[in-house]
Amino acid sequence: MNAPDILRIVKEDVLRILGEEEGNSVSLASLPSEIRVSRSFLLEAVGELEKEGAVYAEEKFVVLTKKGQQAARGMVRKHVFIENYFRETKSREEAHKAAHILEHRVSQGVIDNIKKLSTLREEGIPVTRFNLNEEGIITGIAFSDLPLFERIISMGIFPGEKIRVTNVIPGSVIVSIGNKKFALGEEIAKGIESIKK
Repeated sequence: MNAPDILRIVKEDVLRILGEEEGNSVSLASLPSEIRVSRSFLLEAVGELEKEGAVYAEEKFVVLTKKGQQAARGMVRKHVFIENYFRETKSREEAHKAAHILEHRVSQGVIDNIKKLSTLREEGIPVTRFNLNEEGIITGIAFSDLPLFERIISMGIFPGEKIRVTNVIPGSVIVSIGNKKFALGEEIAKGIESIKK
């Protein structure tokens, strides 16, 4: 991940944390315990949010502005929605971690797809049961192994995304998601559930 992406993620984390606080402010000293980046990187993110008019510094506290409150509400809503989605299949802690990972990677379009799919979630089938060139929308990622889950999500494979099987070779399924292609081992492909379009 490059520095601009990390900076964007840290800014979003700051907004979400502030949005979760009742007074829309937190001490600058408490942020490093929740956001694990260097102090200089954290200060750079807060500085950018100040330039954007989303926060202001007051003594040793960071406070949301009205503009920042709107952005923070959006981040909190996205996090809560994703966490609630995963609570149906994961423990509370796993769902919370999944939300932290996904909140920075999913667009509003993907969130809208997930909302539509929520009622169809149980109809999802493993990608291994798709035929060549069949398309679907991912309804769930069924991995209890959190590092594997994180790796799959970081590749851009998550609920709400469109997926197409482009090739099947012994032991692997080749899929395309957006403009990316992935060769998935059969066991991993079995954990990616989708509903056919």
